[in-house]
Amino acid sequence: MNGNELLLKAYRHCCLAKHMAAIYEQHRAVCKYVHSTSRGHEAIQLAIAYLLDPADFVSPYYRDESLLLGLGFEPYQLMLQLLAKAADPFTGGRAYYSHPNSREAGKPTIIQQSSATGMQVIPTTGIAQGLQYLEQHLNNRLRKTAAGELPIVVCSLGDASVTEGEVSEAFQFAVLKQLPILYLVQDNQWGISVSAEESRAMDAYEYAAGFPGLSRIRVDGSDFEAGYKVLEEVITNIRKERKPWLVQANLPLLGHHTSGVRKEFYRSAEDLANHSQQDPGPKLYVRLLELGFSEEKLLNIDQQAREEILLAFQAASEASEPDPATVMDHVFAPTSVTKELGQRETATKEKINMVDAALYAIREILQEYPESLLYGQDVGRRLGGVFREAATLAELFGDHRVFNTAIQEAYIIGSTSGMSAVGLKPIVEVQFADYIYPGLNQLVSEIAKSCYLSCGKFPVQTLIRVPVGAYGGGGPYHSGSIESTLLSIKGIKVVYPSNAADMKGLMKAAFLDPNPVIMLEHKGLYWSKVPGTEAAKTPEPSADYRIPLGKARIVQQAGRESINRGDTCTIITYGMGVYWATAAAAFFPGQIEIVDLRCLYPLDEELIYASVQKHGKCLVLTEEQQYNSFAEALASRITHACFQWLDAPVEVMGALPLPAVPMNTLLETAMLPNAEKLKKRLHQLLVY
Repeated sequence: MNGNELLLKAYRHCCLAKHMAAIYEQHRAVCKYVHSTSRGHEAIQLAIAYLLDPADFVSPYYRDESLLLGLGFEPYQLMLQLLAKAADPFTGGRAYYSHPNSREAGKPTIIQQSSATGMQVIPTTGIAQGLQYLEQHLNNRLRKTAAGELPIVVCSLGDASVTEGEVSEAFQFAVLKQLPILYLVQDNQWGISVSAEESRAMDAYEYAAGFPGLSRIRVDGSDFEAGYKVLEEVITNIRKERKPWLVQANLPLLGHHTSGVRKEFYRSAEDLANHSQQDPGPKLYVRLLELGFSEEKLLNIDQQAREEILLAFQAASEASEPDPATVMDHVFAPTSVTKELGQRETATKEKINMVDAALYAIREILQEYPESLLYGQDVGRRLGGVFREAATLAELFGDHRVFNTAIQEAYIIGSTSGMSAVGLKPIVEVQFADYIYPGLNQLVSEIAKSCYLSCGKFPVQTLIRVPVGAYGGGGPYHSGSIESTLLSIKGIKVVYPSNAADMKGLMKAAFLDPNPVIMLEHKGLYWSKVPGTEAAKTPEPSADYRIPLGKARIVQQAGRESINRGDTCTIITYGMGVYWATAAAAFFPGQIEIVDLRCLYPLDEELIYASVQKHGKCLVLTEEQQYNSFAEALASRITHACFQWLDAPVEVMGALPLPAVPMNTLLETAMLPNAEKLKKRLHQLLVY
């Protein structure tokens, strides 16, 4: 395609975008879902779209409909998402307009991402991290362009989102590792009603100067030719040099922030007039006239675009709505581990502790799966994890597969979304449960929603290890239990082993699960140093041992005689609770059944309810602060499901409702459950 043909193509797409915005505005009652349009941003979006190859990756933001048009998506397809129709090719009616995801042949890959106000920069940088790994270590799995060149990643974002802290985490990693990514910042001087002057001390170009190794350039984003020339040079450089760039495109905002936040609410007439002078469409029109195209030809293109949009909008309006019966589809991708496999009991009599069980499991994973890698704070060669849970792994597999990161919980967690999208299988660590909170934005907004909102196209395969729990004076920032927080997030799985065999079997299954899995690992059980936890040590299971997620285990059964007398109860617990329960049960011979949940989501309701029905009395035991906890919610579900079999109210025992675990060991003991406290509660329950 020569230069004039490219300009004509861009002009046609500008006309389509203009008429799309106009018809949405004319039919606001029909376009009832909040949406943004690309008016004012068309030129730079089309320029980047035309320069991308199907081997590339791009993450558009919510104003990038012109980029999507330039990639080859039809207006009708985009309108199906605008109107949340069943045939919406991206999310099946589940997400806003211009929230795409695609694995469509012949187009760049678009991962599922959030509303793209900065959060998308980490997952997209994770794609570049993954491509670099494939390029350097698994080149045979790297897809190249039609010309045999290396793929690149483009992350599109608005100027207001650059002030997000997570953006700096991504920039930091991109320059540290020199990743092949282009950050395209579309700067229209507005962040909803907040002007650039009141929200930032510098623009994106100036900000990028603080990241040595991030090349940068400014461009007039309303001038298609200027934008195309700069982006062509930048992309050529990234393909060859494999280094990050930032392009700041200055351009106007001609439409509303969204259909619900009208520009006249907060923008002056002078501001609107100034922006209208920079409309990319008329600029392109004038340029085409200068090149000799007739006014009649250009007006005809505009009229044809208008007619195409009218027909597409009518067809999209008449398209079918989603079937409500499909609302639960695609929460998780199917897993291959559906039954217990391998040998839990092997010929060896030597017992291993839980931290070694995890270490051996990951070692076997790294040996078997070259696409697997491990990263997080202090897991690299020098230390091998603050609990020595990754000791020797970097020596065995190299610093490219087992490596340290900065203190960046958001990046550690969020980057796995992009890594997974290119076919890698990341295992990452958050050093302590108390420090997971900076990563919750990525976990909630990006990872947990990805499979559901992409209709199964982008499940995130990641295993996130999190040491939890209190023992021996760890204090308020190293002793937390976070399961209730995590279990409020839909779209992730949560496992919680209590012994070495379960640690290994669950870790293998969690790694093989195509969905995000968080493994909570109690620090007090790692080495069985806490009195009464010696049973956490077990013989090492076989290398192929897997425990399907969602299967609980009966640790101790009650005696038949006691059951027949109606003199028993069941304790539903997990983690350290298993050992408190075992110690307390010793005072009630034959009267206590103990169920170790092993997995908190999915939950083995079948086994739980069967145990409760057998005994008629139940106590749910947790280390977490009891009030408003997962344990209380589980007790309520048990009551509802087993009411007719209950001989007493379902009891719950957990920690005191304090904001943190105190440092002093006497205060810590006062806060937490233990065997002695549990014994008293069991006595009350059994004589109820």
